[in-house]
Amino acid sequence: MNTNTLPAFGLGTFRLKGAVVIDSVRQALELGYRAVDTAQIYGNEAEVGQAIAESGVPRGDIFVTTKIWTDHFGGDKLVASLKDSLVKLRTEQVDLTLIHWPSPNGAVPMAEYLGALAEAKRQGLTKQIGISNFTVALMQRAIGILGTAEIATNQIELHPYLQNRTAAAFAKRQGLHVTSYMTLAYGKVLGDPVIQAIADAHGATPAQVALAWALQQGYAVIPSSTKRANLESNLKAQQLRLSEAEMAQIATLDRGERLANPEGLAPAWD
Repeated sequence: MNTNTLPAFGLGTFRLKGAVVIDSVRQALELGYRAVDTAQIYGNEAEVGQAIAESGVPRGDIFVTTKIWTDHFGGDKLVASLKDSLVKLRTEQVDLTLIHWPSPNGAVPMAEYLGALAEAKRQGLTKQIGISNFTVALMQRAIGILGTAEIATNQIELHPYLQNRTAAAFAKRQGLHVTSYMTLAYGKVLGDPVIQAIADAHGATPAQVALAWALQQGYAVIPSSTKRANLESNLKAQQLRLSEAEMAQIATLDRGERLANPEGLAPAWD
């Protein structure tokens, strides 16, 4: 069983650039967020680092996650690329480093890039390591290489319209933690009548319902927003409890609608 502790709630920064991401991170930290998720490919690590440095919140109180891009998987490149990320993020160590996508077409052997990631941890560049967008077959191989205890999480697309049950159930059986990204499906679920009705019953927002649904299943969530009111509102999802009947209603919404499926990058999904 994985004993690593990850914050259940964090701020995502995908698609946020420049002053927009600085503002989002700054406001989130003011509101009480203490976990921030970025990635090399987002092109915003320097801005995230700036916002954290200028926030007044001690670095030790903030859980920072970044992700290694596929171009940097070669055993000689990964550690160097993470050191570059640390400079941009203005920190000597991140809390979690993930492999962003499995190597396309296995161009770099998994043992090589996961081995390099483990080496980054040994060097103290990152406290924890993990994976993202890994299918059941890929998780099995990763566990074989690193062992479950070394894999802090598998960050996967997971929302009411793509409940990713095969991968999530496998992870749960293995004691492997899951982080849900795109929990709001780019906002698509916010107009869903089932979610809206549940929100109305609780005096909550549809976003809070979707986030609470994921949290209640034990997943971590990392919603993003550029609006202070939404950042504040999303945080309150942690206090919302849905009934078994409401959870069952949301379970019926699964339609396998995958939104992150980049050609040439995505694995053969479960």
